[in-house]
Amino acid sequence: MPPSTTPPPARGIDPQALLAIRDLELRARVVVEGLWTGLHRSPYSGFSVEFTEYRQYSPGDDLRHLDWKVLARTDREFIRKYEEETNLRCLFLVDTSRSMLFGSHGWTKADYARTLAATFALFLHQQRDVVGLALFADGIADYVPPRWRPGHFRRIVAALEREPSGRDTNLAHALGQAALLARKRSLIFILSDFLSPVAEWEAALGHLTAAHHDVRVVQVLDPAEQSLEFGSAAVWEDMETGRQLYVDPQQARAAYREKFSAHAAAVRAAFDARGVAHQVVTTNQPLDFALLELIQPRGAARRFGQRRIQL
Repeated sequence: MPPSTTPPPARGIDPQALLAIRDLELRARVVVEGLWTGLHRSPYSGFSVEFTEYRQYSPGDDLRHLDWKVLARTDREFIRKYEEETNLRCLFLVDTSRSMLFGSHGWTKADYARTLAATFALFLHQQRDVVGLALFADGIADYVPPRWRPGHFRRIVAALEREPSGRDTNLAHALGQAALLARKRSLIFILSDFLSPVAEWEAALGHLTAAHHDVRVVQVLDPAEQSLEFGSAAVWEDMETGRQLYVDPQQARAAYREKFSAHAAAVRAAFDARGVAHQVVTTNQPLDFALLELIQPRGAARRFGQRRIQL
C-alpha cells in the first residue's frame, strides 16, 4: 500500500478555542491526540519521532515484536520497545513572572506557555520518558522532580494550574538553581519571553550548557510585543517595574521595532553561541504547530546514553 499523499491540515487548533477550555489536562490531551492523528497521516518521509513503545524496524529484528496494526495503518514497520530502553530525562523551566501576564488576544503568554509545557509533558509521559517541571519568576518557586510513574503527569498539571506568581523576572537566578537541580544530564526546555537584558542571564545559560545538558528554548511572545500594532495614546505601565509612561504607539512604533529587533538579535546570538536550539512562538500560533516544531528531527541531535533525542 503506497504512503498517503493527503497533505496535513493547513490550519491547526485555534488557540482561542483551545485556551477557552478551563481544564489544562484536557487542553493538553486535545493537542496531543490531534498531533498523533496528523503524524499518522503525514506524507513526509524522513519525519522521525523516537517512541518508547515503538522503534523503527531494522533487518534482523524479531518479527514477533512487529506491530502489525501500526503497519496496516501507516505502512511503516515498528518494533515494540520496552521501558528499560528509555533513558531520556526532561526538565521544563516555565516563566511565571509579571511580563508573562501580558496578552492582547484574551489570553496571556503565561496561559500559552503553561499549555505548551503541559502538552509536551504529556507527549513525553506517554512515551514513558522521565519528566520534571520548575516554575520560576525571581527564582524557582515550584519544583516537581523528574520522574515517570502513574499519576506523575497530574502532579505536573497541578503545579502548572496554580496562578502565576507575578513577580519580577530574575532569569539568571532561576537558571542557576536549575543547574543545581539537574544533577544528571537532561533535556532542558526553557519557556519564557526572554525580554530581560541578555547580559543578565547569558552567563547562567552557559553554566547549563557547560554541564552538557541539551538546552532548548521556546521564546513565547505576544504579536503586539513584536509590532506595537495596538491601542491608542495612553499611559502604559511596565508590568515588571510598575513604572508608568505616556506612549503614543503611532509615534513610538518605529523606534520600538528597532529596539525590539536589536534585542531579538542579541537573544539569538546568545543561544547560537552556546548551541542552544531557539524557537520563537507567538500566542496566536496554533499550539499543535508549535509542538510539531519541537518534535521534528534536528540535524545536530545529541546522544544521551544509547538514545538519540529527535524531538
